[in-house]
Amino acid sequence: MTTTAAEPHQAEGGPASIRVAVVDDHEMFRTGVITTLQPHFHVVGQAADVESSILMVRQTRPDVVLLDVHVPGGQGGGGAEILSRSHPLSPKSVFLALSVSDSPRDVGSVIRAGARGYVTKTISAKDLVSSIRQVHEGYAVFSPKLAGFVLSAFQEDEAADAGLAEDDELDRLSAREQEVMRLIARGYTYREVASELFISIKTVETHVSNVLRKLQLSNRTELTRWAADRRIV
Repeated sequence: MTTTAAEPHQAEGGPASIRVAVVDDHEMFRTGVITTLQPHFHVVGQAADVESSILMVRQTRPDVVLLDVHVPGGQGGGGAEILSRSHPLSPKSVFLALSVSDSPRDVGSVIRAGARGYVTKTISAKDLVSSIRQVHEGYAVFSPKLAGFVLSAFQEDEAADAGLAEDDELDRLSAREQEVMRLIARGYTYREVASELFISIKTVETHVSNVLRKLQLSNRTELTRWAADRRIV
């Protein structure tokens, strides 16, 4: 069962206080977190499943959403699904994951979905309050032991992007140009390439010229290095 659009609690600091929503499927834990936060923030909503969380964020448009990773409902995506589906409905809301899990997979999923930070439920009340303020101010906040996981998640994304870029470069070449490129990168002479592919030396020269132009390389040495870096020879 879920409660949405909770009665705002007037926190210390007046109308300018940060508006916070809490998403967690364990009612006792959720209630405890809200009790901890109320002296410091306006708690404007709470929810315990995916669909109710999305509705609550849309209705209350909180400044910060404190978000558990494993939340039932929806399409089974948990906190990451809530984040990705809620963000278009409340673009100015920022999300801070609060979870018992310190699994690299869980950390990576919500960070990729756009969470501003990730802290575990072992965090102290004082540090939780500080973390909410920091993400609201635009900082990224992570429990110390999770920093490596976050870095790994971004490195994996960068590697995937690099792989896509490499595929795009190869796609510029025709099938025959790719064959010529691989043989030249392996050290074949023009005559050997011509013999291997049953084409003329002049045709090989034309293909090599096209390959260098399309890949924006200057000579065979650069081509060999380019292919070796991508492990395609």
